[in-house]
Amino acid sequence: MNKYLILRRITQITILLLYFSANYYGWKILQGSLSFSLFLQKIPLTDPYALLQMLFAGAAISMDMIIGAVIIALFYGVIGGRAYCSWVCPVNMVTDLAGYLRRKLNIDKDARRYLISRKFRYWAFATLLIVSFATGVAAFEFISPIGILTRGIVFGIGFGWVFILAIFLFDLFVIKNGWCGHMCPLGAMYSVIGSKSIIRVKHDADACTNCGECKKVCPEKDVLNPIIHKKSDFISGIECTNCGRCIEVCNDNALKFSIRNFIKGDNDEKVTN
Repeated sequence: MNKYLILRRITQITILLLYFSANYYGWKILQGSLSFSLFLQKIPLTDPYALLQMLFAGAAISMDMIIGAVIIALFYGVIGGRAYCSWVCPVNMVTDLAGYLRRKLNIDKDARRYLISRKFRYWAFATLLIVSFATGVAAFEFISPIGILTRGIVFGIGFGWVFILAIFLFDLFVIKNGWCGHMCPLGAMYSVIGSKSIIRVKHDADACTNCGECKKVCPEKDVLNPIIHKKSDFISGIECTNCGRCIEVCNDNALKFSIRNFIKGDNDEKVTN
């Protein structure tokens, strides 16, 4: 059963519905956007990358925005930074669909993945901060497909859907996981934030039969390479999105979500599923 997929979709759709309901029905649970939100009218939530762009642009920063960014950074620093990408970001639903169709249409073998290095997202992260400094505006916020899709669902955006379609077609026909895995600067930021997170996927080499199914579905399969077929250990690559795909397809029960214990050592983990 694809329980993690179902949970991810419930989370993503619920967040969008809360933003929609705040705008149309006046609900006060979650107001704003994925860049700047107010939870229960009391707790500020700020995307740290949006805050960085504003700082580089020379914009005025309120204490609430700083507090909101600290809250988000601490949260994703614990559960795994790129969990944002697979559990919250609405663009993930678009790119997941493209990835699913790649497998169904048998175009999953991606000889062209090296056209764009996965490190490109880190260059994009830095470049957009420089552009923000040079122009005096938060550069990524103007072109972010995350914001475009969120605003499209909540407010309606017309031709903004063309940009989302372009990402879907790019992921489907050009490069597997092209946007999220190679280009998105927000993913780069959350990779760094979650580099020492305590919730990770644990591999049991004794149970593993080396079937390779996990690598077929993983959007960041390079994080599996140092572990799968080699040893029992945590998937420690910072690009891991904690999406749970690998766990769902593992018929050997060799993969599980676990909690790393940095004090006593990784072997004393607590299994969370």
